Amino acid sequence: MENFQTKSGYVAIIGRPNVGKSTLMNRLIGQKIAITSNKPQTTRNRIQTVYTDDRGQIVFLDTPGINKAKNKLGEYMLDAALSTFADADVIMMLVEPSNFIGKGEQYILEELKKVNLPVLLVMNKIDSVDKDDVFEFIDTYRKAFDFAEIIPISARENKNVDTLLEQIYKYLPYGPYFYDEDTLTDQPMKQIVAETIREKALYCLSDEVPHGIAVVIDKYHERVKTIKNGAGSVYKEPIVDIEATIICEKDSHKGIVIGKGGEMLKKIGTIARRDIENLTETKVNLKLWVKVRKEWRDSDAMLKNFGYEAKK
Repeated sequence: MENFQTKSGYVAIIGRPNVGKSTLMNRLIGQKIAITSNKPQTTRNRIQTVYTDDRGQIVFLDTPGINKAKNKLGEYMLDAALSTFADADVIMMLVEPSNFIGKGEQYILEELKKVNLPVLLVMNKIDSVDKDDVFEFIDTYRKAFDFAEIIPISARENKNVDTLLEQIYKYLPYGPYFYDEDTLTDQPMKQIVAETIREKALYCLSDEVPHGIAVVIDKYHERVKTIKNGAGSVYKEPIVDIEATIICEKDSHKGIVIGKGGEMLKKIGTIARRDIENLTETKVNLKLWVKVRKEWRDSDAMLKNFGYEAKK
């Protein structure tokens, strides 16, 4: 039997919508992989990222916010979140600081009672409340469930995140790395690009539209452009050509996404291209279209086509 000096394992990040799961994961790995927004249902798929240091390797599983399903997309998201329990070595439950445990949190705690895994309660956003109140909030949750640890943090302000990492390693098994040391995610770049475009649409659009939006990458082509400068020198510039379609559910939504004279679509494309260029470290040529697919969130076929395998 091998005697490993490093620890490695899978850590599921679960919680209600908008408690800061994706923000925390991005903070932990030191790079933005998961999209973030103050709107619900931002994360729809399970997103896997990798953190490596001299202590070992942690594979984080960011999940959709656990919420009552209102359509087949909601069922898929709930299943995607709860199914991570089977793959995890440790579970991190994120909550906002409060001494009130709502129905959503109570549902998650009931599901956690079914698994035999260490559960760390991570109380996020402590920068938003009085420091003295945090102890009361922790005590409320301590009485509700037998957590292995309770760690108050602020992902946004980077408070206590190093302590959280220490506690995660404490509960991971010894073992070899799952990925190369420089790996940050197993997400295909096309998926990251699609999610980046959707994030910018969430940022730009009104509250009514984003729930019914999906993004499909129609073309992702890397090429090298040969450029001659004025002095006659020739140099090569890598370029990524991307064509993507924003899917919405109503004709009226299509008009909102495009905007007057195409201004809204242009705005979404401009800020998305900037982020994609930072991700790929390459010049990007981005073209966007908008199509209507009515009630796609309740269609098994369309969910699958748009990257969401509907719940069986």
